[in-house]
This record gives sequence, C-alpha cells and structure tokens, in this order.
Amino acid sequence: MPIATPDQVAAALQRHLGITATEVRRQLRWRPTWFVDGEREGSPISVVVRGERVDTQAFPLRHEVAFHRILEAEGIPVPKVLGFIDELDAVILEKIPGKPDFAGVPDAERDVIVDEYLQVLARIHALDIQPFVEAGITRAATPAESGVVGHWRMERLFREKKRQPDPFTEFVLGWLHRNPPESHGREAAIPWDTGQFHHDGGHLVAILDLEFGHIGDPMLDLTVWRMRDTLIPFGDFDKLYGRYEEISGTPVDMDAVKRHHIGATIGNQLMFGSAVVDPVPETDLMNNMQWNSETNLHTTEALAEYLDVELPTVETPQPRHTRQDATFDHLVGSLRRVSTDDEQLRHELRLAFRTARHLQRTNQIGDAIVAADLDDLAPLLGYRPETWQEGDAALEKFVLADAHTGQHDVALLQLFHKRNLRVHMQLGPEGSSMVAHYPTQPFRR
Repeated sequence: MPIATPDQVAAALQRHLGITATEVRRQLRWRPTWFVDGEREGSPISVVVRGERVDTQAFPLRHEVAFHRILEAEGIPVPKVLGFIDELDAVILEKIPGKPDFAGVPDAERDVIVDEYLQVLARIHALDIQPFVEAGITRAATPAESGVVGHWRMERLFREKKRQPDPFTEFVLGWLHRNPPESHGREAAIPWDTGQFHHDGGHLVAILDLEFGHIGDPMLDLTVWRMRDTLIPFGDFDKLYGRYEEISGTPVDMDAVKRHHIGATIGNQLMFGSAVVDPVPETDLMNNMQWNSETNLHTTEALAEYLDVELPTVETPQPRHTRQDATFDHLVGSLRRVSTDDEQLRHELRLAFRTARHLQRTNQIGDAIVAADLDDLAPLLGYRPETWQEGDAALEKFVLADAHTGQHDVALLQLFHKRNLRVHMQLGPEGSSMVAHYPTQPFRR
C-alpha cells in the first residue's frame, strides 16, 4: 500500500473521528507515522497516526494494536487507541506529552523515571496471559520454548527475504541455536523492544511503540534497552536488575539475559538486512545501514564477552586517489549547501548527503577492505577467493558446515569482528557520526 499523503491522513481523521486537522507532520524516519494537531467539537486535539512498515515487519500492525489494547484495558500507561483507519492500514493513538530521552535531566530525576518504568515492566510481566492468548497474540507452542519464540520469528522473517549469502548472520544464528536462551517455562506479556517511553515533569507518562509485543520470556525485556542505553543512558544495569528483582519478587536469570542480549543484537540485521540489500523507494537506507552495522558490532562484542574471547582490531586503510575524487567532493559539497524550509525534503537531502559520503568513503578504501577480507579467509578456507562474492559464498558454506558443532567459533568470531569493523568504517569519513561506535554496558553479574 502506498504511503498516505498528509491530505489523505487529514481526510481519514475527519471521517473516522470528526477531527478537523490544522497541521499534519510526517515523522521523518522509520515507519509511516504522522503527528496531527486539530480540533474536534470545538476543542483542540492532538493524535498520532501510525502505519504499517513499508520494507520490513516484525509483527503485523493489527497484532501490535491487539497487544496494545489489552495493556490499555489492564491500566498500563500506554497511549489510548482512538480508532483504526482500514483504508490506510493505520492506527490512531492519542499523542503523549513529554520526551523520550534524558538530555538536560539530572541523574536523580532520571533514576526516578527509570524506576517507574521498571515498575510498569513488572506489572506487565505479572498480567494474566489468557487475554493475550484469546486475542491471538504470538506465543510459543510450549512454555519451554517461550525463550526463543521471538528470536525464531525474526529468523523466519530473515529467511523469507534472504537472496544472497550472509555468513555473519548464519554464524550468529548457528551459535544461538546451539545455545538458546532457556526460559525454564517463564511466560509473560512482553513489549520486547524496551526502553521506549515518554516522561514529563519528572515522572513516566506512558510506554510507547509496542510493535514487538508478544508472549515470551520476561527476561527478554531486560536486554534490548542495553543497546538503546548507548544513546539514551538509563543508569547502571546491574542496579536496575537488582531493583527489578525487588519490585517483581523474582530473580533475574542472568544467563538467559546474556543469551537474549546476543539474540537481540542481531535483530536489526535480521529485520533490516534485506531492506539494505534490496531497498524500496521509501527505505531509510543509510539509517538502516548504520543501525545494522552498529548492532552487528554489539553482537560480536557480546559473543566475545560471553565466550571470554579477546577481539582483534583492524587498521584503517589509507584512502586511495581516483579520477572520481573531485566529482565526489563536488557532489558532497553540493548536497551540504542545499537548504530548504520543507522539513521532509530537508530530511531526504540529509539522507542523500550521507549516502554520497558513504559512496565517497567506499571509493577511497573499499577495494582495500575487500582485499583485507579476502586475505583473512585464506587461513580458514585454505585458499584465497578471487572476489567478494566468491568469498561470501565460500565463507557461508564453511559457517553452515560448522553450525552444528561450533568447532571454529573463536576463529569465526574474531574474523567476523574484523569484517564488522571494516563495514562500519565505510559508512562515512573518519570522525563522522556515522562511523562512531558506542559499546553496550558490560555484564558484571
């Protein structure tokens, strides 16, 4: 379904809720979402219209809304569901005040807000799962499999769209199948994509973005926001886990948390890998590339921490000079200089600018990186492939042959970390935000 225009969103709100829109603003990244200010029966009203993803999907929007409605009915602080627009395949939610991060917020105030969030998570985990089951919310076939139902769903989505070798993802999935998180029968409603909420006036207002909600192991909810913490600091996770134990009255299964963390770090690659390889026009390509690259590094770092393996470093190649240097400089400079008052166009120009800088950087060091990757394969395979395509295919074949035993886990982990570092350094010029990397907090329990 094509992404709706602001006029179509405004017309749908008038038909469904009698809202006369005065301003419709499209969210400038990720899934189709609009923030709408307007009037209804003479009173001001602000809503969020949230649509289906265009290039990938974890759960269908109607599954998300069903999960959301049950939390709302149970008194969990979430935005109110105001309606569903069938013709746009979009849900209408109340707009929640506040902010999602802690910029300018004192640590003591942040700690209060995060504690309130932990209390909400514990309340969700204590809910009776039967209403979720009756609503058709995804659940494992048996309670013993609740620790992997979400991970294996993401793997299925990956395999449905896989069109070319992806040896790194196959390596991590092979390890995860041999070392799955054990739930020991724990089952609860879980938001999964945790750490997303608004706060205002020093207190939590509502939790947001329940797209990944399903019935699974509650320990999974203690993992994903470790990655989000690299951008929005939530505090010391050892202390947060201890506080969760106090609130919930249940111990935190740290081995399950660590394995869930490894499974969660590969989530972006599973979800957005195909969108990067075969993007549609609406794909935020550079955002997806950066997310995948950043969290793939989190994966190799998490595996190394779990296996107690020292990770290698790599040298940044010296940029080569080509006939295209002046052309790239001119293109990047031109995109940097363009200005507009149109917010959507400004966002698209920013993505084009980042794409041009990525291509410029790849022109400078890409050939050297391909050569280094192929050189690394020789000790493992016994020969050096001639091309990156041949190398990826041979490496995936090697990974799949080793998937059931893990005999070469350490060597493969070190090799893939080097490859991930090289992918990351091609996203943009040295020192740019695109190539910055922020490791997750280490586990100390």
